[in-house]
Amino acid sequence: MRLEKPGLRVLGIAESYRGRHDEGVRSRLAGIVMRRDLRIDGFAVEEATVGGSDATDSVLRLVRSLGRDDINLVMTSGSVIAWFNVIDGEEVWRRTGVPLVSVTYEPSDGLEEAIARHFPGDEERLERYRSLGERRPVVLSTGSTLFVRPFGLSNKDAARVVDAFTLDGRVPEPVRVARLIARGLGRSTHPGR
Repeated sequence: MRLEKPGLRVLGIAESYRGRHDEGVRSRLAGIVMRRDLRIDGFAVEEATVGGSDATDSVLRLVRSLGRDDINLVMTSGSVIAWFNVIDGEEVWRRTGVPLVSVTYEPSDGLEEAIARHFPGDEERLERYRSLGERRPVVLSTGSTLFVRPFGLSNKDAARVVDAFTLDGRVPEPVRVARLIARGLGRSTHPGR
């Protein structure tokens, strides 16, 4: 991946979900296409079921809805969104041909216990989570640390790209802007509203 290329494009994806997990609640996903020079030149919206198992399909629909072949990387704010709805980064990479890096911001012992507690007997969800693999810490030029799970690219390239797109703090600009838009579009929604 040539990071110095100003036309390098990252699709940043973040969600609106913030705590409600009633039946039928949906989380809005916002995706923004950001060039290496930090210009935004694309935008799309999708939804995922809170507590569901459609996060991977939602990300795939979002990527396809843009109808672009110039996206070099998908960057998600987390691999587990919308109350334990797991994004399979390997599948997104395999089905789109575009590498994916998931970023998170806090140290964690993992979510296996929480998944087992909230979804007893849901071995499929647990296995999807386990298949994500370990997160890797990345110390950014800003001095902050974040954690990555790369799919379709090396740990080194994942670290380089998140650092290149982080201006300050620890949140890369593509997911920071996507998060602002997702929250602005609305909190979690019920179907038909």
